[in-house]
Amino acid sequence: MENRVEHTTEHTAEHTAKHAAEPTVEHTVEKAAFSGSGTLLSGVPVELKLLAAGYCRHPEFFTLRGGSWKAVPFPAGFALIRHPDHGYILFDTGYSRRFVEETRRLPQLLYRMITPVTFREEDSAVSQLKRMGIAAEEIGYVVLSHFHADHTAGLRDFPHARFIYKREAYAAVRKLGPLAAVKAGYLSGLLPEDFEARSSFMEDAKPYPLPEAFPFAGGYDLFGDGSLVAVDLPGHAAGQTGLLLRTGHGEYFLCADAVWSSRAFRENRKPHAAARIIMANAGEYEDSFRRLVRLHEEFPQLRIIPSHCGDALRRHGKEDGA
Repeated sequence: MENRVEHTTEHTAEHTAKHAAEPTVEHTVEKAAFSGSGTLLSGVPVELKLLAAGYCRHPEFFTLRGGSWKAVPFPAGFALIRHPDHGYILFDTGYSRRFVEETRRLPQLLYRMITPVTFREEDSAVSQLKRMGIAAEEIGYVVLSHFHADHTAGLRDFPHARFIYKREAYAAVRKLGPLAAVKAGYLSGLLPEDFEARSSFMEDAKPYPLPEAFPFAGGYDLFGDGSLVAVDLPGHAAGQTGLLLRTGHGEYFLCADAVWSSRAFRENRKPHAAARIIMANAGEYEDSFRRLVRLHEEFPQLRIIPSHCGDALRRHGKEDGA
């Protein structure tokens, strides 16, 4: 197994993509009563582009029971969203050069020894956006699914962005010692110095009613207009959330690391038992997994996008252009 971050590779993030106002809190909400054939979101549609910033490699069987022992790439997916009123928004960031810098010494070096990463500077989210003609200063928000380093490594590249995440997710990692932080996949040096001052909590958002058939609890309406609805996906990491949104092509559920591949929920194949060692709560993970399988069955028209699934990024990466 590799024990260092590669700075050159044939697989850039573009290649992966080609081939691969504070809302008010309400304490009660009625679930919408319509079936899986209906529409989940009634809010304004957005534009979406699915991308990836670097990738790591793991034996497939670790993430998919019965999978190959061969190491396969898992892209560090992120999403670029354009909202008609709030402009450009990111869902996570993928890797950046700061991951390399933060893992040069022990104990942080253990992170990349266990999770070998391939990354080039042009793979970073900020570099890809620049090639699209989007300046870093134009990113108004970054929605964080959780605080693992492959989802937060690019945060410092966006100086004007506000960060939206669950209070629970940050509370679980912010005071960890060095070794415990590495075990939790958290590198505090990836966060900007003013991270907390630029933060908003999903728990303070207005609840969003979802259909009775929707297997997860109601969501958090991040902008109060039904355009971006965060949904709890606990287990893989404390306070992990996914993001529901609607574009001109249909509805999407960015499910973060609730599964590592689309095959997992389509074929009802959990990760290997060894994967429990990297989970914040194995019981909650299994519950989220079962609910995601049901979600696919109840709402087959919903495009479910795991952050590390190259197949999903390839298939849906060009459907909507942010």
